[in-house]
Amino acid sequence: MLDGSNEVAVVVNLRARRGSAAVARRCEALLPGARVLASSSMEETLTFAKGLHESPVDLVIAAGGDGTAAALLNAFRKATPAGKVVSLLPTGQARAALGVVPLGTGNGWARATGAPRWRKALRRLGEFLQGNRPIPIWRFDLLDIEDFVAPFAGTGWDAEIIDDFHAQRTGWGLLPKKARGGLFGYLHGVATRTIPRHLRMAPPEVELVNSGDDALTIDDDGRVIKLVGGEHGKVLYRGPFSVCAAGTTPEWGFGFRAFPFAGLVPRRFCMRIYNDNALVAAIRAPMLWAGKHPMPNMQTWMLTSCRATFSRPVPFQVAGDRIGMRDMVEYKLASEQVNMLDWSHLQAGGALDESFGA
Repeated sequence: MLDGSNEVAVVVNLRARRGSAAVARRCEALLPGARVLASSSMEETLTFAKGLHESPVDLVIAAGGDGTAAALLNAFRKATPAGKVVSLLPTGQARAALGVVPLGTGNGWARATGAPRWRKALRRLGEFLQGNRPIPIWRFDLLDIEDFVAPFAGTGWDAEIIDDFHAQRTGWGLLPKKARGGLFGYLHGVATRTIPRHLRMAPPEVELVNSGDDALTIDDDGRVIKLVGGEHGKVLYRGPFSVCAAGTTPEWGFGFRAFPFAGLVPRRFCMRIYNDNALVAAIRAPMLWAGKHPMPNMQTWMLTSCRATFSRPVPFQVAGDRIGMRDMVEYKLASEQVNMLDWSHLQAGGALDESFGA
């Protein structure tokens, strides 16, 4: 938990789905004394982060989506003196906390930490801070992908769906354009673009090699066990895939529990490969959404590092944002962890200090 005398900073992403100057003004009204930035660029966020390193706060609020929270963490990482990896959000002798206010599309990390809708979240936080109580926190591990930290990343349908979501908003479709936002927009993109494309194309293949500590896996009863043949340097999987992704938080967004075992083993991320055709996946969508285990054609590992080599360049996403095409990716556990504001314990005023994967 963090000290009860709390200073707060807020970054509102103006490019987020619900981000606006009006939200920034609401933050200033409900969080008096907070340092509020309405940001429209990474450069503005990085400058703000450097200022907070020089004059730290106890709580940083990322008002946006998963990409906003990840961008803010990486801005702090860049602003941290070389060689210092004790904390992404330093304040005195303790680590500051990061809170996510959901203004994005999927809002997976906000959901995982129990965040309510943004208006309620800001009102609840303002009331809580008036009591000068310790901030309830939840410590999360992070992935390191090409020197960028994030709660999840991957390729396959997850990355394609992001492109298809944006394409369906202005292109042809079955729904009126005004109805193509949010979850309906994602489902519309899947139905009109993702599934048809996979019905006519052969899936890419991947070779997944364990480049870290000996692999663990999950048995059919949900228990963590050592993987026989999963030692450092061993090939964990070779073959076609639909999704090849990793996470340190259970959700991708919209309640989709893509990584149901994330956080089960301290200092490990949940790596998953799913391989099935598009029609079967569509039929099993409710089970996939709920993170059901075991699941046919789903492979799950708990790892510290692995290298994925693909048979052809594939689209890749980090924290829900596309970063381009890749034919090889190294998934690594970041050296840093982050204290997340535990919204589920905020209303009760509890001072929880629970480690999620710590």
